[in-house]
Amino acid sequence: MGKAEKGTPKDLANKMKAKGLQKLRWYCQMCQKQCRDENGFKCHTMSESHQRQLLLFAEDPDKYLDSFSEEFLEGYESLLKRRFGTKRVHANNVYQEYIQDRDHVHMNATKWETLTDFVKWLGREGRCLVDETEKGWYVAYIDRDPETIRRQKQMEKREKFEKDEEERMQEFINRQIELGRAKHGDEEKEYKELQRENEDEVIALNMKLPSSSKMLKASSFNKNNALMAGPKSKPKVEEKIRKETKKRTALDDIMEEELESKKVKEQIAKKNKAEKEGKAEIPWLAKGIVVKIVTEELGSKYYKQKGVVRDVIDDYAAIVKLLDSGAKIKLDQMALETVIPSLQRKVLILVGRHRKKEAVLESIQEDSFSATLILDDGQMVRNIPYEHFSKLYSS
Repeated sequence: MGKAEKGTPKDLANKMKAKGLQKLRWYCQMCQKQCRDENGFKCHTMSESHQRQLLLFAEDPDKYLDSFSEEFLEGYESLLKRRFGTKRVHANNVYQEYIQDRDHVHMNATKWETLTDFVKWLGREGRCLVDETEKGWYVAYIDRDPETIRRQKQMEKREKFEKDEEERMQEFINRQIELGRAKHGDEEKEYKELQRENEDEVIALNMKLPSSSKMLKASSFNKNNALMAGPKSKPKVEEKIRKETKKRTALDDIMEEELESKKVKEQIAKKNKAEKEGKAEIPWLAKGIVVKIVTEELGSKYYKQKGVVRDVIDDYAAIVKLLDSGAKIKLDQMALETVIPSLQRKVLILVGRHRKKEAVLESIQEDSFSATLILDDGQMVRNIPYEHFSKLYSS
């Protein structure tokens, strides 16, 4: 029986049947041919083309097994990464979605006999996080993309910086509380409620008031001082007398501590707000330093390129001359980052008390993302963050 003509109902029916998935037992991986029934598969195995493929497979079976295994692994991992990301998911669910593709590589053509063997292999090789439960095997993709790792390190660095700010503020508050306790003593008075043992008992309060003669003397003394000072200085004298006579209480110390802590919190909130808005609070650009372009908006041609700051515009922008090509680009400081040179090289401090001072890089502390610098006058400065200094350009 000949092949149906194109466009006939028989031809359309054959195409519709061939579009969907067929039984795996009637699929030939070497020839990549799917048969619809047992008779068709039998005819295919007796064909000359299939016999040639079997002869090729017999010459080097490991070569074809490795090739099919690699294609299966690539397709499975690609679907796991694209569809589920780094979420924990049942391994069989991923496999069921993978085999929906009509042209997928079948597992019986790979070096893994079952899906369980394949999942265990993924765990041993460190490609995925694998764990077994009562419901079966679960997998989670491990993202090793350099861009993702760099983004995670930046997040950890920012969280560590914010945590350090909060710890410094808490230490400042604790220090103020200790100073207040040392000033007024650690002993706290216990106040008891007034209670009558007998209903007829009269409660007497022993309140010692200054004698009238002392009050008259004090008032006359203050009045004479005010008269001698004159009408213009009278308010100042009264305010001075009031300050001298007023005693400082523990409540005043607590209010002062709360006011200082509130100022510190406002400063931290202001700094965090400036970072979220995308603009740093303190400009750090300076002429003559080496910087690196960290934005991808300019394309891969300029990404990760290093350059020299030739001029600073409005504190937050600069004209950067690239070291490789010599091109000049105007960039915002958010698109740039500092460059750490090798040890014993010249750097410029950009932020802090020693701003715009030249120094020599003595050592680097990778755990705290900081460095130790030696100024020109011989002074050693420790724990300077990477963002607060950059390499000086030397022609």
